[in-house]
Formats: sequence, C-alpha cells, structure tokens
Amino acid sequence: MATWEPFDGFQALQREIQSAFERSAPQLHPAFRTAFLPGRAAREYPLVNLYEDQDNVHVEALAPGADPSSFNITMVGRTLTISGEKPRVQGDVKPEAFHREERAAGKFSRCIEIPMDVEQGDGITGQYRNGLLLVSLPKSEKAKPKQIKVQVA
Repeated sequence: MATWEPFDGFQALQREIQSAFERSAPQLHPAFRTAFLPGRAAREYPLVNLYEDQDNVHVEALAPGADPSSFNITMVGRTLTISGEKPRVQGDVKPEAFHREERAAGKFSRCIEIPMDVEQGDGITGQYRNGLLLVSLPKSEKAKPKQIKVQVA
C-alpha cells in the first residue's frame, strides 16, 4: 500500500514552475555575441570617464582591441556619440572552436550627454592610445568660469 505525502504535489508544482522560469528567462551567453549591436541587448560600451578642466571637457573611453580606423565621433548639441567596431579574433577561427568566449566583439555605439555647452568646430580632438580613446571638447565661452572682481567702496 502506498503512503500519501501531502507535500509531494507542492514539490512537483515547484519544480514545474522553476523549469518554466528557466525556459523563459533570457539566455546570457548568446546575448554576449550581440552585446555591441544597438537594439539587441546593447550595453554601454565603451566605458567612459568624463571630467573637465578650466578650458575643456575630456572623455576617456576604454576600448581595448577596437579598430581605431572604425571610430566615428560626432557631436550634436550636447550629445557626443562614439561608435566603432571591435573585431573578432584574428584569423579563421570558427565559432564552434571556442571553449570560452568572454570578450565580446562587433559594432558599438555610445551616446554621452555632455553637461555644458562646448564648441562645435575643429577644436574637438580625439586620439587612441593604449586602448584608450581620448576626446577633448573645448568649452564654449559662456560655459567657462568668469572671474568677477569685487570693488571695495
């Protein structure tokens, strides 16, 4: 004669619910392959530092392995857009040959809101050095700090 266990049904239900969540959850591994493509699991890349000095706003974008000739840097209003491409492994390595693939590759695009007005002309400079893209944006005259002299009466 079989014994009745009142919680066996609950455990089976719990396993079914857990299995349903696992099947419907986004798979992280394939998302890494499309992580640079806008609109498809796009993530913020490259990572940036944004700081200012008296005359310029500086953006340091961490982009190791990116192809410097693919960079496209545009400034519209207060939005700086950095786009480019990070190539896959050199050579004819097939995807099935990988045992581990943690470094994503592909096209990327990042928009950064600049907190002040900058000059839109030829004063904007960019250089790529040791995996770091350095962009300097000259502040507009109205964004530069003004020294106000106080007169003593």
